[in-house]
Amino acid sequence: MDEIVRQAVARAIMTMRDNLGERLTIDDLAQAAMFSKFHFTRVFLRATGLSPGRFLSALRLAEAKRLLATTTISVADISHQVGYNSVGTFSARFSGSVGFSPTGYRQLRGTTPRIAERAGQPGSEAAVRGHVWRPPGAETGPVFVGLFPAKIAEGAPARHVILPGAGQYTLTDVPLGSWYVITHAFGSCPNDDRGLRPMTGLAGPVTVHRGVAASLADVRLRPRHGFDPPVLLALPDLRHAPARHPVAV
Repeated sequence: MDEIVRQAVARAIMTMRDNLGERLTIDDLAQAAMFSKFHFTRVFLRATGLSPGRFLSALRLAEAKRLLATTTISVADISHQVGYNSVGTFSARFSGSVGFSPTGYRQLRGTTPRIAERAGQPGSEAAVRGHVWRPPGAETGPVFVGLFPAKIAEGAPARHVILPGAGQYTLTDVPLGSWYVITHAFGSCPNDDRGLRPMTGLAGPVTVHRGVAASLADVRLRPRHGFDPPVLLALPDLRHAPARHPVAV
């Protein structure tokens, strides 16, 4: 990525993070990036995989998740802190993106033992399979693998699996359509003394056609960075001791 573009996108994301409770327009963000509105929208989408508006919405909901899991601030106050004028609108969007109501998510304290999936299609026999690769020399714990319609882990996945570590995966009875394979894990990298770090991976879109038995999609994990959309879907606790060897399932 061009350094000028990288810095422009970084300025826009910093502006979002610093003003989650404020009304921000594309013009405001383009001004922060010092690009024209149309050029900014294109380069932001290319850099992050999401439009500026959707990325901002994801940051707001991610901050709401953090506040619900770590504070006793009321749901109404949290909704206002992250830029919503209506508690009802906030609750509906939070529930649709995270998989639980704000109150339900708070009761879970940030993790969930179960993940609901999208409704299947009768008689679907399609599968998506591949291999999740870890960075060279890295160690990872359990790995979430899910199919989503966009480049963000938001809402119910079409299908998902939790692997005990990096390795082979198979998702069966996949609905027809185009899906992104998104992975999430925690791991440690060599020569990095920061301990467990969140890791992510993305492949796709993978298009599942009628009559096609299996589609292949390998995914490479890497440490998350500031241009990655937050993980909105509530997940099980993946912060277990890293597996030293990939496990195939």
